[in-house]
This record gives sequence, C-alpha cells and structure tokens, in this order.
Amino acid sequence: MILKDKKVLITGILTDKSIAYASAKIALEHGATVVATGFGKGLRITERAVKRLSDDIKVFEMDIENLNQVSQAVKNIEDEVGNLDGILHAIAFSPTEAMGGNFLNTTVEDAVKSFEISAFSLKTLATSFQPILNNPSSIVALDFDNSQAWPGYDWQGVAKSSLQSIVRYLGYYMGGNGVRVNAVAAGPLATTAAKNIPGFSEMDNEWNERAPLGWDTKNAEPVAKVVNFLLSDLSEAVTGEIIHADGGAHSVGGSMLPN
Repeated sequence: MILKDKKVLITGILTDKSIAYASAKIALEHGATVVATGFGKGLRITERAVKRLSDDIKVFEMDIENLNQVSQAVKNIEDEVGNLDGILHAIAFSPTEAMGGNFLNTTVEDAVKSFEISAFSLKTLATSFQPILNNPSSIVALDFDNSQAWPGYDWQGVAKSSLQSIVRYLGYYMGGNGVRVNAVAAGPLATTAAKNIPGFSEMDNEWNERAPLGWDTKNAEPVAKVVNFLLSDLSEAVTGEIIHADGGAHSVGGSMLPN
C-alpha cells in the first residue's frame, strides 16, 4: 500500500465520475486517510459523494477565492486531522464567455477569472497549506494538454498553460521544504466539468483515434493511479513535472494512427 499512514486532502470531489473521486478511492485502497473540501451548493454534493467511499472522510468548507475561508479550513484540518502528506488540486473554472470560440471577444475580467480559479488557485492552496505539510509531502494538480490550441477551450487552455508554469515555480520554491509539486495532464473524461466545454464530443472522438493505447472517457481510474503515484513516496525524486495520462495522444501528430 503506497499511501499507508498518509493523510491526503482531495479537492473537487463532486461526482463519482470525477478524477478527484477516483483519486480518493484509490488513495483509500492504498491506506491513506482522506479529507475533502467543498463550498456553497457543492458542499452538500461533496458530502454525499464521499459517503459512497467511506463514512470516515471528513469534509471541510473551503472556497479557494475566499482567503478567510481557506485559512479557517487549514486550521480546522490541522485541529481535526493533523499535518498533511499530500494535496490534490482539482479546481478549475472559466466563465461561459471565455470559452466556446469567443476567444477574440473575451473581456479581461473573464480571462482573469479563468486564471485566478484555474491557475493561481494552486499557488493559494500550496502556500496556505504549507505550514501543515509534512517533509516530505506532495501537491498534485490536474491539468489538460495545452501544447496546442483546442477550439472552444479558449481561455481555459490559456489558464492551464499558466498552471503548468506555476507547477514548475512552486516545485522550485517549495522544494527546500521537501514539498514536491507536479501535475497530471489527463485525457478528456466525461466529467461534469467536461460537459460544459464546447466541442468536447469532437475532442473525445479524436482523442481515441490518436491515442496509441486507446482512451476511455468514462474511466478516470488510469489518471487517478498516476495521481496516487505522485502523492506517494515512490515519486520522491519528481517535482516540477507534467505527466501525461492520456493514452499517449499528446505524443502523436495528426488525428489518425497508421493501420
């Protein structure tokens, strides 16, 4: 069990189709104590979702945009659980006006909102929880391949590019305290978030054609396994890295594999 006696915070658990949910499930199977966060109307959804995994998962209220609430969540988790060994950042959002082919008309306010929640929130999470992170520990962010432009993904794609850079800088600045920071660039999955991405179905079809290993958009566990590898001490020499868990599609040019 690669996470035996580890304490891990998983953000973003909303449904049993999500990478966050699958990551929590595998972490539990590998011996971890898991805690979760949620906020607003999503808090009840998170509480119901984790009940399907274990009655022992504590859920703490935390809106990443509310710094007072983040600070309170850190205190509550420290008081009730103690120090953490790992964190999964599964936080992303873009306004509708910043996606769907509206790239050239997106306002700076909507672009900034995409950046703040989908990218800068990783820095907020990392620095806020640093005082209760053990040495060694690991922070993992969920990413999507942004080495090319995906029509309709627009400013969320820009935000994900920023997220990758933040991963590298956090890896540098937090390494002295034994904190590893990495990201998993997942292939497209049929999650609640994905359904709000214009053109997702077309991306889904092309991905399966390009991926040498194939790709199942309904199965988040292959991605969650990579997340748990990075949360574990097996990744003790890895930081500032973006690992693709996408069936290999990112490495293949064009839309069709040779026969």
